[in-house]
Amino acid sequence: MQVATRPFSILLAVLLLGVVAPSFVTPAADAPPPGVPAGKIVRLDRFPSQYVAPHDVDVWLPPDYPKQAPYAVLYMLDGQNLFGEREAGKMQSWHAAATAAQLIAAGKTRPFIIVGIANAQSLRMSEYFPQQPWESLTPAQRRTLFAQQLGGFQILPVAPYSDAFLKFVTQELKPAIDQRFAVDAKPEATFVMGSSMGGLMAWYALAEYPGTFGGAACLSTHWPGPYLSLDAKTDDPAPDAFVDYIQRHFPAPDRHRIYFDHGTRTLDAYYGPIQARVDRLLQAKGWRGSHFESRVFEGAEHSEKSWAARLAIPLTFLLAPASK
Repeated sequence: MQVATRPFSILLAVLLLGVVAPSFVTPAADAPPPGVPAGKIVRLDRFPSQYVAPHDVDVWLPPDYPKQAPYAVLYMLDGQNLFGEREAGKMQSWHAAATAAQLIAAGKTRPFIIVGIANAQSLRMSEYFPQQPWESLTPAQRRTLFAQQLGGFQILPVAPYSDAFLKFVTQELKPAIDQRFAVDAKPEATFVMGSSMGGLMAWYALAEYPGTFGGAACLSTHWPGPYLSLDAKTDDPAPDAFVDYIQRHFPAPDRHRIYFDHGTRTLDAYYGPIQARVDRLLQAKGWRGSHFESRVFEGAEHSEKSWAARLAIPLTFLLAPASK
């Protein structure tokens, strides 16, 4: 197994905040929307919720919007890191606007918009840990996970509350997006994507709300949960809890799609064995062909730079043009 070679502090920031940058800068609450090379960003500042704290939301609209309405909608997690082309010297970006615009213009995807939801920063791990698998753990296992600290940080500051976060997305944010923008609100035009802990949340969103989301893309899914790595000497209950939940609760393929991938360096070096378990399980449940894809990118590390480099692949998988 290849081991993580990046500095420990960088790997810590990846997991806790979802940020990879030399200066670890996150946008200020009152920062203007990020600049993008194509299309435009509509900022929904501190979108209110009765379920979770307000979240900043950046909605990317392609260059010719709304001429190709109705548009599909891609909800992306860790929204601080998706665009940010003006922050290139401070914070790595997925460069999602540039990639999406190129794919739409080339006819490789259907027209779509991106709804980038900012993460909860210090509470990110608690907000993105799938709640039903968490609640299936024994009290002793939960205490073990609560006890984990990295560099003085409590990895799980509070008990996971991802069910509340998904209520915010599906019951509050999505209706507002559907009303304000020229989109197709049906499940077959609604997708979710995330990386690392956001990858966990993407498949969990599909499993919990198969009537809302038509597909999910999970990049570098952090199967160990709150742990930095899979240590054979560590009793890590999270992976088995995730696999058991998928076995019991994942929807049938039908009209859904799911995409997984991971690299082979830094944190991604630890994901292969559990991803293989999940792949076998889903394939046994009928996930295959155009409904399922799982890829390994040799040499790719756990970073926005790597996710940006392969972003076109999950986008074309989820948002393939309708068959003529």
